[in-house]
Parts: sequence; structure tokens; C-alpha cells
Amino acid sequence: MKNIPQCIGIIMDGNRRWAKARGLPTLQGHALGYEKIKDVMEWADEAGVEHIVIYAFSTENWKRTEEEVNYLMNLFRKMLIAEEIKEMKRRELRVRFIGERGKFAPDIGEGMERMESETKDGKKNLWVALSYGGRPEILVAVKNILREKNKDEVEKLTEEDFSKFLWTAEMPDPDIIIRTGGEQRLSNFLPWQSVYSELFFTETFWPDFSKEEFEKILEEYAGRERRRGK
Repeated sequence: MKNIPQCIGIIMDGNRRWAKARGLPTLQGHALGYEKIKDVMEWADEAGVEHIVIYAFSTENWKRTEEEVNYLMNLFRKMLIAEEIKEMKRRELRVRFIGERGKFAPDIGEGMERMESETKDGKKNLWVALSYGGRPEILVAVKNILREKNKDEVEKLTEEDFSKFLWTAEMPDPDIIIRTGGEQRLSNFLPWQSVYSELFFTETFWPDFSKEEFEKILEEYAGRERRRGK
């Protein structure tokens, strides 16, 4: 396939509704959603996509019930255990986390650092947005710029310079953003980075997202003309 996207962002929506539709405990949908990430990384590798960015937990998600937040925290812990690190290394995946790390329990923060360190030689990239929000990201960047640069330097700041202060500094802007679950909004996901992303919304709940649908999106993307205002 020609015109392969370099970077794909994914808003993984519909886990709870998927479980509810099947008469299952709603939290079970998150567990199936986690397994789906592994499938998508395999499909992306086969297609030649180098970067996948998943919206795993937003800054607003902290407002969910204590039961659900605790369940998700334990799911993140599962992702960070030694066996999962070995699996990521086997897949040659470099895993990086973006978001407000300070809000997580110390063991989760340590797990993130360990995962990043031990997978740093991976050839493909999985970016995991945890406690991520696009507006908080921009605010943090502005504060850091004002802290580190004088007035003259700020006046000369370019968009490229600004991007270096974002949590996603080493990540290419997404060529595609996919949202499953039927909603058609970005929900504070990569607002700075997505200004020229091609958007794809699907009714499919995230646990049901298939390789066929993924490949169909890539085919449609390949046929789009991206003029970027020209």
C-alpha cells in the first residue's frame, strides 16, 4: 500500500458499552480493550506504521467512580509487569508514556520508567497517553517556556520550538486519528498535534475493532489528498 501513515492516534471508546450490551460487568470491557491494543500493534507493524498513540486514560477520567478508577489502575499495573515488558521487547516495541505522571501511585510511576528504560531500543513506537489532556499539556509547556526563556527568546519562539516543550516532543504529529464507539469528537486528545490529522470515526466498540476495519481506514487514508492549506 502506498502512502502509509507514519503515526496513528487512537481514541479507544466503547469498552463499557460493549460489556453492557453482552450482559457482562462493565469493567470487563476494559480488560478486553487492553488485549485489543496488542492486536492493533501487530496490524500496524504489518502495515508499516511506525508510531501508534493510544488514549488510555484522560485527565477527566479521574472523575469516574472509585471502583472503576481502581480497576483501571490495576489494569495499568498488569501492563507494567515483567512478563509484559518481555512481550514488548519481543515485539521490538518502544513504549513511552505521556501525561501527568505525578498523579499515579509510586509503583505505577516506577513501572512506567522501567517499561520505558527496558524497551528503549525498540524499532516501533507505542505512545500511551495516561492522565493525559491536551489543554493541560499546553499549559505545562507554556509554564516551562516562561520559566526557562527570557522575554526576547519567547518573542522569537516558533511552532517547532513550542512543540519541543510538549509531552509528545519526540512524537510525530498523527497522520490519522481513529475514534471507535460512535462519538465524533476528540475529547482533549492531542489538540496541538492533530490540526492536520485525517479523522476517522467508527460505530464499532473498541473490543470489536477488527483488522478489516483497520485496513479499510488505511486504504481510505491512502486515497485522500492532504493539502495542508496549500
